[in-house]
Amino acid sequence: MPTTLITGANRGLGLEFAAQYARDGWRVIACCRRPDSAAELTALAQEFDAVSVEALDVCDFDAIDRLAGRLKGVAIDLLLNNAGVIGPIPIAEHIEKQRFGTIDYSVWESVMRTNTFAPVKMAEAFIEHVASSQQKKIATISSTVGSITEMITPGVAYASSKSALNRVMTIVADQLRPRGLTVTLYCPGYVKTRMDAFGQATVEIPQSITALRAIIAAQTLDDSGSFTRYDGSPIAW
Repeated sequence: MPTTLITGANRGLGLEFAAQYARDGWRVIACCRRPDSAAELTALAQEFDAVSVEALDVCDFDAIDRLAGRLKGVAIDLLLNNAGVIGPIPIAEHIEKQRFGTIDYSVWESVMRTNTFAPVKMAEAFIEHVASSQQKKIATISSTVGSITEMITPGVAYASSKSALNRVMTIVADQLRPRGLTVTLYCPGYVKTRMDAFGQATVEIPQSITALRAIIAAQTLDDSGSFTRYDGSPIAW
């Protein structure tokens, strides 16, 4: 039975990842900040014995280390860095905090810690768990907003956090390649989650996750360091 550890598994993309992997017979270690308020995730764990729920705030790096310690000896085939934030919710009411001239630097710092620092910390903490598995994969959810070539957006905090994430994960991919670990980045598309601040998303959550899972399953060490859209097309850096 393969194992995946998923961050931000209480709703949206993370919850759908957890549900789909559980239905396909995976062991799922589903992490979220407040399990006591994650009703759908709790129901999933009750439905599938192989689903366990762990309390984890990815911005608490000591908590990440503690979880890695508790899971010592557990082989994790797929470490899935899904947790991320776009900024204060509701987005429309706080968008000026991410625009040049009115930047709220505390917001920027918080977004960077969640979207950039935390996935790297997760990779550091769980290297041995992934290395001891059969599949040896670290997959991270990013965004085309982080592509300097493809998109320019006035959302300074979110865009810069994803650009930095993309760059650092290519470094991680290069450093872990000799150990046989595949490190990849993905854009799920403009998905109908709560990050769709202006109601313009076109991709359904199950559609995105089904497609991403197929791509993740197919990618090998030769693909390490790549940045791929949910439709399988490469994304320009």
